[in-house]
Amino acid sequence: MPYFMKKARDPISSYTHFLGAILFGAGAILLFFKAFATGSTDKRTLLSLLAFGCSITALYSASAIYHFCNREPKVIFHLRKLDHSMIYVLIAGTYTPILLAYLEPPKGAAFTAAMWIIAAAGIAMKLCWFNAPRWLTTLLYLLMGWAILADMSIFSRMSAGAICLLVLGGVFYTVGGVIYGLKKPNLSSKLGFHELFHLFVLGGSLFHYLLVLLYIA
Repeated sequence: MPYFMKKARDPISSYTHFLGAILFGAGAILLFFKAFATGSTDKRTLLSLLAFGCSITALYSASAIYHFCNREPKVIFHLRKLDHSMIYVLIAGTYTPILLAYLEPPKGAAFTAAMWIIAAAGIAMKLCWFNAPRWLTTLLYLLMGWAILADMSIFSRMSAGAICLLVLGGVFYTVGGVIYGLKKPNLSSKLGFHELFHLFVLGGSLFHYLLVLLYIA
């Protein structure tokens, strides 16, 4: 672990998400290189890739900063609000390229808009009612994450590989969410439920990134 990371308030979480921010930031650029290389340069595709790339990079950047910060409690509290709010942004940002690529334009655009409206509502709730019960916020994240099941027709337009990556990402996020909600297991003093939650979130992000890279960009 780099020396400067040893000064972090939560070294493992800040280090893993710092790496995530760098890798997914570079990965976001790769999405655009592939899109231009393959001729997928229509505005809808490029905007959806931009939404996904910015949201995933922003989440890991915000998380890395929050878990690294050793400032006064007020600053940490505001960073924590930002960290939690970015989860809604990531969910909506991940949905954007998937819905626009695999649903017909009117339905895909409407579903995407709905997800961003829900994300905005979730962020507002997080800012105004930050101490909402853990089970409630976890449930909201999971319900939003699995909202794709509201329109099963999307799966008929996806290849087996795309479906596999979509489901794997969802499973990893869900397991992470359950660990976060239950606050266990705690494997050691340095690898508790919170660190495990972050690792599963990284796994979920990786699977969904591969879906966008291999089948949409």
